[in-house]
Amino acid sequence: MLTTSRVHRPRSVSADRATRPAPGLAPACAAAAAILTGCSTEQATCGGGEYPVMTIGSTGSACVPDGEEPPEGCTRYPQGKVPEHVGDTWDTYWRTHTVDRTGKVVEVPDSE
Repeated sequence: MLTTSRVHRPRSVSADRATRPAPGLAPACAAAAAILTGCSTEQATCGGGEYPVMTIGSTGSACVPDGEEPPEGCTRYPQGKVPEHVGDTWDTYWRTHTVDRTGKVVEVPDSE
């Protein structure tokens, strides 16, 4: 009876590494893609196709679809003072200020 033996030849180190992803490669690629495409890690005030509005006389806010008027009791933010991201300068400002029924910007009482 004739038997044949198989010779085991280990794969080369470089071939073995090529089949395994480097640790941390996925997060690094995701971060690079975000930077290259202009994505931000900041949370937007409203989603795409929407704009923010504020509640008249209080610090409430909402998002309205582009092309639609603000609902009753709400108004657009004054030009140049629109919050774009949660925690940005205007988002922080409007936590303590509002617009009254005449359109005047006023500080909200007890807005500590």
